[in-house]
Amino acid sequence: MKIIARNKKALFDYAIIERFEAGIVLRGSEVVALRAGRANLKDSFVRIIRGELFLLNAHISALSTTHFFYRHEERGARKLLMHRRQIDKLLGKVSVEGYTLIGLELYFNAKNKVKLTLALAKGKNLHDKREALKKKQADLEAKMAMKFYKG
Repeated sequence: MKIIARNKKALFDYAIIERFEAGIVLRGSEVVALRAGRANLKDSFVRIIRGELFLLNAHISALSTTHFFYRHEERGARKLLMHRRQIDKLLGKVSVEGYTLIGLELYFNAKNKVKLTLALAKGKNLHDKREALKKKQADLEAKMAMKFYKG
């Protein structure tokens, strides 16, 4: 499994409830750009439109060697592939319970197919984010203390 892009900010902004794997519909120029590592999931999110999942606002840069006729839209909507039952389950949770769908990782699986790990998430409040920063700082200080400890 080769990871192409990771959405690090999502783990800070959201509390992850459940993770899912979805296939993604891509054009040839997009796959070549992904192999070159030209993807960014920073502000991306997933929406359910007419019973189908779409990844929105994910940025896949076009290569300079791509012919203009075959160029893809860099921030275009990309369809995600999941089973109908899974999509219906996600639709129920998003509409009733107020969860959000976000993309976490874009990667090539063992069969060399591009997959997206998406998460059912709940937005964190400001105090939750502050606690996460405090915990991160405390862990860093403990790690540094252990590194320089001579006893």
